[in-house]
Amino acid sequence: MPRSKNKVASRARRKKVLKLAKGNFGRRKNVWTVAKNTVEKGLQHAYDGRRLKKRDFRALWIQRINAATRTHGLSYSVFMDRLKKNNINLDRKALAEIAYSDADAFKAIVQKIK
Repeated sequence: MPRSKNKVASRARRKKVLKLAKGNFGRRKNVWTVAKNTVEKGLQHAYDGRRLKKRDFRALWIQRINAATRTHGLSYSVFMDRLKKNNINLDRKALAEIAYSDADAFKAIVQKIK
């Protein structure tokens, strides 16, 4: 009895990868071996990028909070320490948004911890 190669599943798998490679230039979009490598590397970059995005946003929030606290005569580290000591449980994302969009509310937070 001849060996079954399951061409339907193999073709479907290749079509899925070639669909992901759509939009690439030259052989990267239509040659199986080249497209497979491109898609694998692209998916790896996407995975890494999702983690880098978290890092980048946290750094941005810290910079915004630091800039806002320095206008009120505090450093970032002192500000965060006093927030914790006064049991004000706002995360960096919320604090950065307040500092960026509502200066009066941020000033009130600073006055409360001074």
